Amino acid sequence: MALIVQKYGGTSVANIERIRNVAKRVARTYDQGDDVVVILSAMAGVTDGLIHMATQLADSPEKRELDVLLATGEQTTSALLAITLVSMHYPAQSLLGHQVEVRTDCDFGNARIVNIDADRIMRAVKERKIVVVAGYQGCDPNGNITTLGRGGSDTSAVAIAAAIHADICEIYTDVDGIYTADPNICAKARKIKIISYDEMLNMASLGAKVLQIRSVAFAKKYNVPIHVRSSFNKEEGTMVVHEDSGMESLVVTAVTHSKDVARITLRKVPDQPGVAAKIFTPIADAGIIVDMIIQNTRAGRKTDLSFTVPRLSFKQAMEIEKQVSEEIRAEEVLGDQNIAKVSVIGVGMKNHAGVAAKMFTALADENINILMITTSEIRISCAIEEKYTELAVRVLHSTFGLDAD
Repeated sequence: MALIVQKYGGTSVANIERIRNVAKRVARTYDQGDDVVVILSAMAGVTDGLIHMATQLADSPEKRELDVLLATGEQTTSALLAITLVSMHYPAQSLLGHQVEVRTDCDFGNARIVNIDADRIMRAVKERKIVVVAGYQGCDPNGNITTLGRGGSDTSAVAIAAAIHADICEIYTDVDGIYTADPNICAKARKIKIISYDEMLNMASLGAKVLQIRSVAFAKKYNVPIHVRSSFNKEEGTMVVHEDSGMESLVVTAVTHSKDVARITLRKVPDQPGVAAKIFTPIADAGIIVDMIIQNTRAGRKTDLSFTVPRLSFKQAMEIEKQVSEEIRAEEVLGDQNIAKVSVIGVGMKNHAGVAAKMFTALADENINILMITTSEIRISCAIEEKYTELAVRVLHSTFGLDAD
């Protein structure tokens, strides 16, 4: 008998019929003798609909009240699933985030989990109940409802799995696993059977949207095996585990891409100590994430400095840097939203030379210019013109031998 956490995404509970299908899958697991804790997202589209209603009433809805509103999406699906299971004569009980004491900080809209009191869940499990928990939500030290940000139900699931020492956390979604590239743009992409936490962390941060990055970080920290699989079939998906779990160490495991990037360049910046701090401190204070950074030295103790930010933060970042530019006496600030980022990822890079050269050569052969580069021990990322994104992904996928037979 195993203790299994199952998380179902919005498409898996998008309507009553799909909720019934989820109930049947949960019931099959329970009938096998396993204990089951279920974490649910809101129905697909519901969260966006709630945000739309709120913004019709106020341009910038008060964050505390917005969290109270958004949490109702998961409350609805968890209650509906519990109702369905009880009608099928299974002992199900729904619980909200504050009831299972998912304690978070006070950052409404993007709260972080501080700790979880698993006692209530475990008491119900010992009574052989199916516990259905509303994902994406918790409560702060003042008892206020908080939400965990986009994809927060994944984080809820893995955090609860860690708290109750579950044997596995199954993430059910509308895809049947993690692929070597986005199958929508690379027809030869193939499903990965097993992948390391570090590889998955890089994939999540570089454009792959199958798992939320915070959930993978939780899984790595607390050694929670994750099984990513489809709620629409019975096929095995992809296991996300520690690197030393016997997986085949390919040089490159996957190719990812992201169009959610924009570039900002400050030209003719004074090349002197403290200038970089003046450029990036106000960006950090605004909560804007900086990814790639490149600096080109000019004659006359001047330099050009470029960096990338999320495209949604581009306008705000440009306004900040125009003010900074005047303060540090840079010549001008340029912006470019027509770029994308392509990356190759693999733990096998640690022990193989020439990966970067192979990547750069493959792009050059297709006349794709590299605008910026960043690297780590297990990944290489290049910023390129957005119009070449799909071509770059397919070329790199073939170059590193990832194409399906």
